Amino acid sequence: MASEAVVRSTLFKVFPELASKLCGRFSNEVQVPNPADIDGILEKYSTLKEDAKKDGKPYILEVNAGKAITDSRNQGYSFLAVTKFASVEDMKHIDSTDASYEIELVRELARDQTKAAFATPALFTNPPPIQDGLETQTSKARNDTMQKCLPFLLNDDTSDSPDSKQNSFGIPSLRKEDHVDFLHDTLADFPAPFVAMDASRPWLFYWSLAGLSFLGQDVSEYRERLVQTVKPLQNATGGFGGGHGQLSHIASSYACVLSLAIVGGEEALELVDRKAMYVLIVCSDKNQLTSRGRWQWLGSVKQSDGGFQVTRGGEEDMRSAHTSLTCHLGHTFRSALVDTNAGQSFEGGIGAAPGNEAHGGYAFCALACLCIIGEPHETINRCLNVPLLLSWLSAQQTTPEGGFAGRTNKLVDACYSHWIGGCWALLEAAMRGPNQSSSETLAPGSSGGLRDKPGARPDAYHTCYSLAGLNAAQNHYYYSTDTERNPAPLSASFNWRVDATKEEGVPFDEDDRIRLVHPVYVLPWGTAEQTREFFKDKDVD
Repeated sequence: MASEAVVRSTLFKVFPELASKLCGRFSNEVQVPNPADIDGILEKYSTLKEDAKKDGKPYILEVNAGKAITDSRNQGYSFLAVTKFASVEDMKHIDSTDASYEIELVRELARDQTKAAFATPALFTNPPPIQDGLETQTSKARNDTMQKCLPFLLNDDTSDSPDSKQNSFGIPSLRKEDHVDFLHDTLADFPAPFVAMDASRPWLFYWSLAGLSFLGQDVSEYRERLVQTVKPLQNATGGFGGGHGQLSHIASSYACVLSLAIVGGEEALELVDRKAMYVLIVCSDKNQLTSRGRWQWLGSVKQSDGGFQVTRGGEEDMRSAHTSLTCHLGHTFRSALVDTNAGQSFEGGIGAAPGNEAHGGYAFCALACLCIIGEPHETINRCLNVPLLLSWLSAQQTTPEGGFAGRTNKLVDACYSHWIGGCWALLEAAMRGPNQSSSETLAPGSSGGLRDKPGARPDAYHTCYSLAGLNAAQNHYYYSTDTERNPAPLSASFNWRVDATKEEGVPFDEDDRIRLVHPVYVLPWGTAEQTREFFKDKDVD
């Protein structure tokens, strides 16, 4: 006598969320991402009897599927499928794989829907409709860059890595492990030609240590090596040089101080000779800023117009102001005067100095300075023409490449995902005021590391700042005064908060999330506060 046939019913309910949040299975309930997808599921079910195989043969006896009648009794279910099997074993077979056939149908439709929802706009998938017919070296370079970027924007399989894969939004995943390996390599021995970068040694280990930290790595293993490397770079007169026996420079001092803060620990933090480095900036008259008959180093490069020289007798620009104020991380100045509005150009951007061409890097430096000096909604609005700056920054996004260029009519460069992309949180704080929370194309290298643009070689600099820029796009940073206010000057930069809630429609998976980064100091989240706390009760004298 033949065994009794088994009937299986499956209910489908509309669930208007993105694919990453659906495809859950509860008993026989399957959630459908979009009511319009029901027609697609119905079409798939029409061939289910022939498509589903067991031991290479069809095994489903009967399939009936259709839309539910609109009625309060349907409890939100909009589609019903009834599948008939010859036995319980046959019915269980459809669930014996990783996911049932129905789930796979929904996943397939959801993936298509998600890719369509996050398809790159036409503006970023086609050459500019209007192009200058005059061919120059610059236009040739721009066209070459555009042709290298377009395949990535079109989601063509252009990756030169065998391990390349896409996330649930159809966008290349961030190959974290490859980038971690790459950055560890940049902290190893360098080939002989790198001797030309001897004066930039502190930058090399800052970019690498910062990048590793942004990727969630514990870099304390490098503490002892870093201390031994940095110690000979510090001069008795204050500050750090780029290499052994070199004069103190604010850029190398910045990189050394931040690197020591990243690895943390008493041995690293106590290495900084704060007495020689810092001076209490109470006015611009050098004669009033003496200590035991001689200038202390940061005070000696402070200028009467409010800026800083990069070294004694060196150039004075927005970069040196930013790095000087950042070096106060473990010390509290009484006050600081930095003239940033003089650097804003007629375009709205900010140059290195008055009259200089507007540059994305200097825009970030100026905004960061103002966020250190005081509360951004006060200092930025007082010193800068914010609408004009917003216009200039927005204009630096290139089409069709999608990333940012550092200057007008220049090539796209991944590092500006930070230098320009990092400006938005600071400007938003200026426009919104405190306590206002609300819920780019990177170019990976084939063996790890991030690069300027497709076709270029990866390096620690672009890896560090590309990751920082990606972090700025993934999270919402805002200025807060809800916490207990510290009366010490230059404390405003420690009042930043973050809303790390993933907003709906932001196309990245949690596996691609970057560790939180301080929007002003470009340090792993919490490092600036921990460093300041370490030195809080320690006198300089």
